[in-house]
Amino acid sequence: MNVQGATGLVLGASRPVGLAVARLLAGRGAQLVLPWYDWPESAAAMEREFGDRDHLCAQVDLRDPHQVADLMARVEQRFGRLDFLVNNIERGGMPVVHGGYGREVNREQWQLEMDTTLHAKWLVFDQALPLLKRSTSAAVVTLSSIAGIIGRSGPAGLLFNDGYAAANRGVSSLTETWARLGAPTVRVNELMLGLIDSRHGPGTRGWELLDGAQRQALVSHTLLGRTGTPDEVARMVFFLLAEADYLTGAVIRMDGGYVLGNETVPDMPRGVV
Repeated sequence: MNVQGATGLVLGASRPVGLAVARLLAGRGAQLVLPWYDWPESAAAMEREFGDRDHLCAQVDLRDPHQVADLMARVEQRFGRLDFLVNNIERGGMPVVHGGYGREVNREQWQLEMDTTLHAKWLVFDQALPLLKRSTSAAVVTLSSIAGIIGRSGPAGLLFNDGYAAANRGVSSLTETWARLGAPTVRVNELMLGLIDSRHGPGTRGWELLDGAQRQALVSHTLLGRTGTPDEVARMVFFLLAEADYLTGAVIRMDGGYVLGNETVPDMPRGVV
């Protein structure tokens, strides 16, 4: 896909990972649709950066099918089609911040994680697909988390909640279904993230609440010995959109080796025969 002149819907651009994706794609000449819902201060900064150019910024609750339908109608009226979708919406309460679901403050937390991390992604893809199919070569990248693999276990169990993990496990099932629905003109791939700065790493409230030993345990469990950056995620998203023309239905794990961590490879035994 040639991103120059393409029209794309990028979710989560009011937050650091989505913002890095939006900046890279806009810098390559794409026209962007950038919905936002909460985080009003960062959303205002996003609108200042993108709102006076060839982009569309709008406040939309992407959990609401009627608001999603209205957004797609605006996209159709203004642009006529979609060439790509970056399906980057999630909500996950970190155990180190929120504690357990049994607390009164967390009464709605499980459903919020499911509605935002899983159902909203489905709503957006479902209603965007007709516009994506108007493009001769479209692409979807869905951002998910390794929480869907590891659950609330190991050092990351302080950061990944049960509902968030379960929702992310469901995303991979949708990825395969969506690849079948989109073929042959709409490629659909999933980018499964590990500990990324501002997402589950440094720059989050949860990371700041961890003590030094807990942070070191997370880094030590990661083969590359560090957290990832939003710019690294943005470059991978760009590759999946613009360069990976023969890739669909795939899950790319971008976690610095966290899932493989804390396991050693023993020396080869001499054998006895």
